Amino acid sequence: MTESLVNSANIWRSGAVLVAIGISAAAFGAHSLKGRPGMTPERVASWVTAANYMTFNGIALLAISQHHRFATHKFAGPAIFGGAIMFSGSILAFAALQEKVRFLGPITPLGGVFMVAG
Repeated sequence: MTESLVNSANIWRSGAVLVAIGISAAAFGAHSLKGRPGMTPERVASWVTAANYMTFNGIALLAISQHHRFATHKFAGPAIFGGAIMFSGSILAFAALQEKVRFLGPITPLGGVFMVAG
């Protein structure tokens, strides 16, 4: 019998990855985006929002990895992780490459639904 991929250690790792990406995205946004051609204040604000949501969801995963029931819940952790990647990732892509990734528009609310459901 194989061990489930949904376990406390993997939920913790997923949370750590989201926090690392969120912090890195926030730092990149603060230091590199504002001077780029075509980067409006609204796009920078979207970038910051996405970085914040990624970080907050990572912290949530770190917390639930310590809970005896939710650390092995088959839906909660994966939904939060996947939703954060979809939600924040699509906003980051849209802020950076707006004209080239319009097809990602429907992904953002779907990611939000997964985050909330998780």
